[in-house]
Amino acid sequence: MNVQGKKIYVGLSGGVDSAVTAALLKEQGALVTGVFIKGWYPPGMPCTWAADRRDAMRVAARLHIPFQTLDASEEYKRGVIDYLLREYKAGRTPNPDVMCNREVKFGAFFTYAMQEGADYIATGHYAQTEGGDLLRGVDDAKDQSYFLWAVPSGALQKTLFPLGGFQKDKTRTLAKKFNLPNATKRDSQGICFLGSISVEDFLREEFGNNPGIAQDEQGETVGTHDGVLLHTLGERIALTDAPSGPWYVVRKDVESNTLVVSKTHATRTASNVIRLSEQNWLTDDVSGILQAQYRYHGPRIEGTLSSDRTTFTLSENLDEAVAEGQSLVLYKGENCIGGGIISG
Repeated sequence: MNVQGKKIYVGLSGGVDSAVTAALLKEQGALVTGVFIKGWYPPGMPCTWAADRRDAMRVAARLHIPFQTLDASEEYKRGVIDYLLREYKAGRTPNPDVMCNREVKFGAFFTYAMQEGADYIATGHYAQTEGGDLLRGVDDAKDQSYFLWAVPSGALQKTLFPLGGFQKDKTRTLAKKFNLPNATKRDSQGICFLGSISVEDFLREEFGNNPGIAQDEQGETVGTHDGVLLHTLGERIALTDAPSGPWYVVRKDVESNTLVVSKTHATRTASNVIRLSEQNWLTDDVSGILQAQYRYHGPRIEGTLSSDRTTFTLSENLDEAVAEGQSLVLYKGENCIGGGIISG
C-alpha cells in the first residue's frame, strides 16, 4: 500500500516492534503520529509504564514525529482487568491479550485516532491484512493473528501491520539501522500493558494463596495445591506433599477449592465438539474443513463449523484438555476468519 501523505497514528508502546513500525511508515512518506496508550496498573505492584512511556517519547523524538498520550485506563480496567478476574473466579481461563486488542488498541485507540482525523492506525503486531482480510504473520514463532480474531472487521480495514511480512530478526536489524534508542530493549513477557507482571503474579496478588486438596482421577488425595483460582486446565502444577509427578490439572471445583490432577495431559470427552460463545467473524465464508488453534502457539487442528457457527466439530480427538474461556481461532489456510470463546 502507498502510504505517502497518509495520516497514520501508531501505537507506540516503548518496545522495539512499534518503534520500527513508526520508522518504516515515516520512511515511506506517511504523516506519522506516535501515541502511547496508558492502561490501568495495579496499585502496589511493580510496573514499567512510566519507563515505557519515556522510551516511546524517545523514539518519537528520534523520528521527529508528534507524540501524544491516550489515557485508556477506564477501558482497560473494565474490558480487560475486570473481565480477567471475573473469568478466573468462575473457574475459566481467560485470554486478556484478546480483550486488550478488542477493547483498547482497536477500541479506544482506534476510535481516538479516527476522531483525530487519521486515515489509518498501525501497530507492531506480527500479522498481515490483505483486502481487509486478516492473515498470519510470516514468522510462525511470532505470528499474533491468534490475538486479533475479536477485532471488529471495520477496524482491521483501517489498520496497518508493517511487520507482518518480517521475521523478528529483521525487525531487530531495522531498529539498529534506524538508530532507534530502544533497539536492544527486550520484549515484554507480561500481561498486555502490565509490563513485567505475569498473570500468575497478578492473580496471586488479587486472590492470595488458598491451599486446598488435589485428588487423582480415582478420587484419592495425592497432595495439596495453593488455590484453584491460580491454575488452569492442562497446566503442569507443583503440588505439596505429593508423589513425584509430573502432575497436570484435569478438572477444577471452584466451590470446594479442589483440583483433580493426572500424571498425563487430560483428554477431551468423546463428543469431540467445542462450543463457542461471543463469536466474531471476519468473513462470511466459514464452510468446509477449517483449521483452528485453541491456545497461542498451540497445535493446529482441523474440523468443521456448524451452520449456526456455535460449535466446532473436530476431525480427530485431542490428546489434551481444552480450557473454557480460552479462544478458539479459526483459519482457512493463512486467513484468520474469526473465532469465539470456548464454552464447553
